[in-house]
Amino acid sequence: MEEKIRELLAGIVHPETGRDLASGGMIDSISADSERIVLTLRFAKTRDPFAAKLKNQAQELLSEAFPAAQVMVVVREGAPRRAEPANKTTTGGIGRVIAVASGKGGVGKSTVTANLAVALRNMGYRTGILDADIYGPSQPKMFGVEDYLPEAVHEEGIDQIVPAESMGISLMSIGFFIKPDDALLWRGAMAVNALKQLIHQTRWGRLDFLLADLPPGTGDIHLSIINELKIDTAVIVSTPQQVAVADVRRGVELFRNPQVNIPVAGIVENMAWFTPAELPDNRYYLFGKGGAREFAESHGVDFLGDIPIVQSIMEGSDGGRPASAIDPRVEEHYRDIAGKIVDKLTKTEE
Repeated sequence: MEEKIRELLAGIVHPETGRDLASGGMIDSISADSERIVLTLRFAKTRDPFAAKLKNQAQELLSEAFPAAQVMVVVREGAPRRAEPANKTTTGGIGRVIAVASGKGGVGKSTVTANLAVALRNMGYRTGILDADIYGPSQPKMFGVEDYLPEAVHEEGIDQIVPAESMGISLMSIGFFIKPDDALLWRGAMAVNALKQLIHQTRWGRLDFLLADLPPGTGDIHLSIINELKIDTAVIVSTPQQVAVADVRRGVELFRNPQVNIPVAGIVENMAWFTPAELPDNRYYLFGKGGAREFAESHGVDFLGDIPIVQSIMEGSDGGRPASAIDPRVEEHYRDIAGKIVDKLTKTEE
């Protein structure tokens, strides 16, 4: 299959060099099977003006040739894979990195990230959050630090950005640097370069865990973050709805892809049921029942737990205090999930 892909890409010619993608050395890697194709193109020229056009041509060609497969084409520039040398990054004091992802938006991924961070803090761990969701950075609002303006300090030979501190958690968000209406205008290199700077120049200090709140879906930004930050495990968030669960597969396969190879700790089912305060023994399954759990069991992924719809979760997110910090019922759910994640990471060290 890889040979067939290379043959097809030999028909796409770079307008400036006159060489095709295959013979011109512009194919960095190919990972392919009957269900998914991930092609990485690498151009030596910084901000190659033809990169987007060639990427689109490759995407259309492969999608047409392999209609049953999901095709993802990623573009990288130059030979170096890291924006900063190894000794010019502030991530050295981070113990473990947990990526929190979702196949689609609207499933409460950022809410789960915030509450997991509080649960880990309650367990005695030094915790931080990297809000990398450029399309909807919501961590500043959830922690009540929307007006925070990051300062820069020069330490250890590098300019470092001071993160916000809320409830004992270090927080750095792309939202500190852009207006809410500007988020959707960010594309490609602009977003990737900004996130690289946040990863490598935030004054993280010593952390036991850093939670990375990724954008929904899968794409170039996810792969760029994975390339820049050593992620130890990933948590996938879904709701019980079948349409949401269908997108979970993309998230799981992204991290399981041989080119990525990041262990998936498991799946969290958010908004699993609703229990009204006046009827504490009743459960109403507003979005279906157990869809994420069934997916996990049938695809060899651990099910980490389910989170009910509780009014304090919504009020806490809007009021700048995640529900795990104010509602023992909610904290219990998240502490259980956090404990399972920590146990998995601890076992990998043994």
